Amino acid sequence: MGLGGGEGCTPRPPIRPHPASERRVVTVVFLGLLLDLLAFTLLLPLLPGLLEGHGRAQDPLYGLWQRGVDWFASAIGMPAEKRYNSVLFGGLVGSGFSALQFLSAPLTGAASDRLGRRPLMLLSLAGLVISYAVWAASRSFAAFLASRVIGGVSKGNVSLSTAIVADLGSPEARSRGMAVIGVAFSLGFTLGPLLGATLQVETAPWLALLFAASDLLFIFCFLPETLPPERRAPSITLGFRATVDLLSPLALLRFSAVARGQDPPAGDRLHSLRQLGLVYFLYLFLFSGLEYTLSFLAHQRFQFNSLQQGKMFFFIGLTMATIQGAYARRIRPGRELAAVKQAILLLVPAFLLIGWGHSLPVLGLGLLLYSFAAAVGVPCLSSIVAGYGSAGQKGTVMGTLRSLGALARAVGPVAAASVYWLAGAQACFTVCAGLFLLPFLLLCHLRPPPLKDK
Repeated sequence: MGLGGGEGCTPRPPIRPHPASERRVVTVVFLGLLLDLLAFTLLLPLLPGLLEGHGRAQDPLYGLWQRGVDWFASAIGMPAEKRYNSVLFGGLVGSGFSALQFLSAPLTGAASDRLGRRPLMLLSLAGLVISYAVWAASRSFAAFLASRVIGGVSKGNVSLSTAIVADLGSPEARSRGMAVIGVAFSLGFTLGPLLGATLQVETAPWLALLFAASDLLFIFCFLPETLPPERRAPSITLGFRATVDLLSPLALLRFSAVARGQDPPAGDRLHSLRQLGLVYFLYLFLFSGLEYTLSFLAHQRFQFNSLQQGKMFFFIGLTMATIQGAYARRIRPGRELAAVKQAILLLVPAFLLIGWGHSLPVLGLGLLLYSFAAAVGVPCLSSIVAGYGSAGQKGTVMGTLRSLGALARAVGPVAAASVYWLAGAQACFTVCAGLFLLPFLLLCHLRPPPLKDK
């Protein structure tokens, strides 16, 4: 069955739980996310040159930010070298972007539980189109920051994609869908930077805008509504308590918005959901921090230039996409928990090899283990969490999970960079590798998750 089904560019009716519809939804989610991620990752290899250009233009707002970055670099003892400074500056911009996702993801998810996935998805994608249009239309640093702010607030499309997959009727479809989302991320973060490296700084925002507009049109034409009206939440509760539940880190860790909602999970299942949220946060806090400092280590220890670092991350992305396509999407429902535990344990020797290895073969072996674990961890955790919550709560559940991940990615790189430069690469990677045992032990005490909420 084709994506269009021979009906033209018209909105789809609510899906029915038969395999062909589920496959079509997963395919549409995959292609939509891939277009979105290609637009987003085009910027990554161009960011150092973009920042240097604003510095040469003596942009006053850029100068203010640079002084703040210089102060932080001095506080953590980072050498005053241009390459390190670009990585640190870009990392802080990325942390700010993740912080905005932390604020927007749970609100978008909760709204979609009442209004439906499709309208909120289209609204989020329209916001992303506007963000790239702002970036393309102006060359000032203020416009660039404004585009990042609009994009961060509008980035609820990722959590909505996981909620759409969570709406699917069978555990097999949910497990396969989460793995396919992982494949989209791996391909996007592999192909996007590769394409971006061939572009001029002036051209990139226009191509990103083209990808984003194509994504909006594609989703408008082919994405069905996966949450029919009879399964939606009865209302959007707006008061102070609901706002706190969706924006407070402690309330998010406790899944308070889910617990206070209609038809919440039973006590033991709510406890398991909270444990999974904590595991997800700890995992991404440690993982994103070490992933970020990998650029420092490759330059400091192996003298990698930008092209060599690009090849390293291309190897990581290609390996992850291969593992997700060949292995992760075939993990049977009920086996995800064991797969996540194995992946987390693999990260311990992976980061020890990376942190202590002084030869390229040792680094390559560490990166191979790292890629395998990264390909399995987040998709399987997302698939497990998708089994919790009633039909009218899936958006809130997945939005809360995505928000916890964004918070981890906002603070993890800053914390890891501080430890890296204050204590050294070996201490940073050793301590963080050992701390991965915390989420592993939490999973060991977790009851086997249900395949589907009653």
